[in-house]
Amino acid sequence: MTNVFHRTLKSIPPNAIGGQGVYLFDNQGNKYLDASGGAAISCLGHQNPIIVDAIKEQADKLAYAHTGFFSSEPAEHLAEMLVERAPEGIGKVFFVSGGSEAIESALKLARQYFWDREEPARYKIIARRQSYHGNTLGALSVGGNEWRRLKFEPFLMEVGRISPCYAYRYQMDGESAEAYGRRAADELELTILDMEPGTVAAFVAETVVGATAGAVTPVPGYFKRIREICDRYGILLILDEVMCGVGRTGTWFACEQEGVVPDMITIAKGLAAGYQPIGALLVAEKIYEKIKSTSGFFQHNYSFMGHPIACAAGVATLNVIEKTELLKNVQVRGKELMEKLTDRFQDAPNIGDIRGRGLFQAIEFVSDRVTKLPIDAKLQFAANLKRVAFKRGLICYPMAGTIDGQRGDHVLLAPPFIVTRDEIDKIVDILGDAVDQVVQELGLKN
Repeated sequence: MTNVFHRTLKSIPPNAIGGQGVYLFDNQGNKYLDASGGAAISCLGHQNPIIVDAIKEQADKLAYAHTGFFSSEPAEHLAEMLVERAPEGIGKVFFVSGGSEAIESALKLARQYFWDREEPARYKIIARRQSYHGNTLGALSVGGNEWRRLKFEPFLMEVGRISPCYAYRYQMDGESAEAYGRRAADELELTILDMEPGTVAAFVAETVVGATAGAVTPVPGYFKRIREICDRYGILLILDEVMCGVGRTGTWFACEQEGVVPDMITIAKGLAAGYQPIGALLVAEKIYEKIKSTSGFFQHNYSFMGHPIACAAGVATLNVIEKTELLKNVQVRGKELMEKLTDRFQDAPNIGDIRGRGLFQAIEFVSDRVTKLPIDAKLQFAANLKRVAFKRGLICYPMAGTIDGQRGDHVLLAPPFIVTRDEIDKIVDILGDAVDQVVQELGLKN
């Protein structure tokens, strides 16, 4: 029996009782290799003593002070650290408790920015299909995960939609990556014109797509073209790096690798490595200065924003990543992970695409790799893979609905930044065996 309203009501999960490095332990004596960092959260692994000590030390000093009255040293310090590492032009940080709150804040700030600019007609948002931006109503509205949206559609605001930049599925034969990126990005301009340019406030996109489609990376030049279009029509560019930010792709921010500076960046998950719930909205100076010189305040806040203990955990996390050169490890181990996955699955008929950056990678499964036909949704490939891998002691992140919310399956891998070469080998070995078992159980090609 349990009084907890768990994610699924069909079974009760085991209790996690401990962790060490890349491993978690449950109350039934089982050990699990955390190959997805939960949901790309545990970037430093489990029970890092430096983070734990930072939390204890801050709790001894000050646990909580409401931001309607006070700031705190950890919040000021963390904001300074983030701005120092952010793309040029990003100058302020608005703290929240998670990714959904960060997106909600970005949407409302975009609206207030144009209100304060005396452009009240600008309120519309454009986003991409097969995206995920969170589960609160505003975040769910801009998200393009149709399965998550379906039951709550009557609550959601209307949002303009363009295609994702998803080369494996939509790049045409004979079309260069650059030409495909231009074609995909130009959908934004067509949609802006269709919605009337003077009514659009912002375009929202994941720099590297996360859970919904599985580590889908943009092709070269895509986001530069997106930035040009946003600038042409005076629209804000909001990049969602809740999953792919804070070093996950090998640089502090994934947009660094695209050569673009957005107007806002949302981060969360890895910001305190899972040791505390925290997220942040990073904001361009021009937005902050406009709000400051007009309204004088952002008409939006949360009770636990800028929480001192959470911010202290964030400061410690960034320090550990930097002082132990973990961004380099992400790059090196990410390359090894891609090579190992490619070697293990290169001849597998049910592997369609292996993709990603750094320690943020995914495999898309198909019934036939030549035609790219997805596996029959009725077979529940992703759910079965999660079950089998978990029984084998591997935590990974399989998802269904990769292509359009109904068809397609993938598995996302996002191991902690501290992962070793031997642990990469173990992840691929266990995952490979789990995939083989599921393929056999479901009667697919092997």
